[in-house]
Amino acid sequence: MKQEISSVDVAAIIKELHPRLYDAKIAKIYQHSPDEIRIGLQIFKEGRTNLVIEAGRRLHLTKYPRTAPKFPQSFPMLLRKYLSGGRITDISQYDFDRIIEINMQRGEDKTILLIELFSKGNIILLDARRRIILPLKSISFKDRKVIRGEVYELPQAQISPVTVTLDELKDMFSQSQTDIVRTLATRMNIGGQYAEEICLHAGIDKNTPAARLSDVDVTSIMGAIQEVFVPLNDGLRPHTVLKDGKATDVLPFPLSQYESDEKKYFDTFNEALDEYFGKKTAEKKGEEAKEGEGKKDERLGPFEYRLQKQIQALKKFQDDEKRLIEKGELIYAHYQMCEGILKAINSARDRDYSWDDIRNILKESDMPEARAIRSINASNGTITVNLDNENVELDIKLSVHQNSQVYYDKAKKLSSKIKGALIAIEETKKLSEKEGAPEIGKKIQKQKPRQRWYEQFRWFISSDGFLVIGGRDAQSNEDIVKKYLEKRDIFFHTHVSGSPAVIIKTEGNEVPETTLLEAAQFTVSYSGIWKSGQVSGDCYRVFPEQVSNTPEPGEYLAKGAFMIRGKRNYYKDVMLEVALGLELNEDKRLIGGPVSAVRSRTQSVIEIEPGEFNQNDLSKKIYRILSDRFEDKKLIKSIASPDKIAMFLPPGGSRIKAESPGRAL
Repeated sequence: MKQEISSVDVAAIIKELHPRLYDAKIAKIYQHSPDEIRIGLQIFKEGRTNLVIEAGRRLHLTKYPRTAPKFPQSFPMLLRKYLSGGRITDISQYDFDRIIEINMQRGEDKTILLIELFSKGNIILLDARRRIILPLKSISFKDRKVIRGEVYELPQAQISPVTVTLDELKDMFSQSQTDIVRTLATRMNIGGQYAEEICLHAGIDKNTPAARLSDVDVTSIMGAIQEVFVPLNDGLRPHTVLKDGKATDVLPFPLSQYESDEKKYFDTFNEALDEYFGKKTAEKKGEEAKEGEGKKDERLGPFEYRLQKQIQALKKFQDDEKRLIEKGELIYAHYQMCEGILKAINSARDRDYSWDDIRNILKESDMPEARAIRSINASNGTITVNLDNENVELDIKLSVHQNSQVYYDKAKKLSSKIKGALIAIEETKKLSEKEGAPEIGKKIQKQKPRQRWYEQFRWFISSDGFLVIGGRDAQSNEDIVKKYLEKRDIFFHTHVSGSPAVIIKTEGNEVPETTLLEAAQFTVSYSGIWKSGQVSGDCYRVFPEQVSNTPEPGEYLAKGAFMIRGKRNYYKDVMLEVALGLELNEDKRLIGGPVSAVRSRTQSVIEIEPGEFNQNDLSKKIYRILSDRFEDKKLIKSIASPDKIAMFLPPGGSRIKAESPGRAL
């Protein structure tokens, strides 16, 4: 059964939706699963409808919208922020590929929602300069990063079946090292189904080596391509293909390979897609909901729960093993092409060509090997090539055989995990059959909160969402600088003894002034200035390359001390203030730091200033306040005990400056 739409389907649905969605107004946006979003639309003369986008699978308007989730996730909330109230100005397909661009405008702001329907797919919001605002899935390829702040790069263009010329076709076949059907499927981005249809129309064996085709054969194939794809311009005949009364495929126009099968026709291709994908999904979810209603008061026993998790892990191991073996086999199946690519890249590197030079040469080349290369990672010396519509990574330092072996070796490791999982499943089954088996559920009921790497230091999340960390002592100061300070970060410090080494983890993004000021307050508040009883202090910030552990000749640096070279940007008379609060989201935890940063993340805030109480006494006092304020005493004890509160208090005497009540817990 068909699982996702093809590039031909994309061309057909875009042809239909382009006039319908022009100037459509965008309403709310929802996310129903890790890959699926739904955009509410108001279409002129049609009224309200919903556009369903499932990354890697489908895009169409639907009559079967799923129920909106009670608690919206972060990705649709950000889309609402940028898109709700705006209008669609264009929708198009990129280069006969499974990539769709929806251009939108709200006021003066222009954005692009880019949908990837190939491989596992993605949904990416871009600004007018094609810089990524936020992707549904943040992915780092070897030389292509789909992460916030990066410029989105489209894959290299392929030959389009609707615009191909006879000369392009001859050139494509003459350079091919495989058969006709594979060449058509991969080089024209149409997949195996339509490649076989072209061979049927041309009356040529699909397994014929492409390079052996005569001019007459190529001319026949050219005519077949035009014949097969003429409905994309002259008129579609959308339908589903039925076998035993069930739809197994959905097509924009008839294919001769389905000539004897039963079909159900529709007025539009969108209706056919919605019937095939949308209705099926709605029915499936409805059945799951009914099953869930019948079982909602039932709880899995400890062994049933363990067994369920083990079976899920086993399936994942098996799927990953299968995928790795397939990639290893693909490298062997395209041995000559892979060998040619590796030789060409290594030859260019031996002649001192830069990676940028190689990328430019590849963009201008018409060679099939060049077109197969999807991305290059200069730092790792690896390339990603597309083999039969599957992206495969090759290490240029390895031979074709060695690259293939890498995937087989990874599959072998998973094979041992599969054996271990099968043994574990059998052991669980035996335990569940024994009478009086130990109740393991009670042992795993209490789980420790997940410890994040930065919680070993002083830390806070700024009002703008940046992580800021600081040292607690000389050793942690040294660890921060040696292990965690990156070139793109910002370093803060004071001249006072006992100052923490503080860094803003920028992740390559521009840091707003609010975060810089909060980091400055954090630096002075947790320094020796707090002990002195002053109400304000000075600090400075520098770039990471100005921070050094190497002293000047004849000088000595103690542990946790650093040399700062070059210009410093000072912050004068920064107020000493610290706040503590309870973050009551999914994690539920105690947080501390600058007042503005804590207040932006919680309603329950206790502000601290230099004073007369030591850390031990003040932490107990704050604990009593929180215990009185919230009903769930056990939760307060687990996340905000006196010892945990003391971790967020500055060194020296302090007192409570102000309180703001929180909600009942």
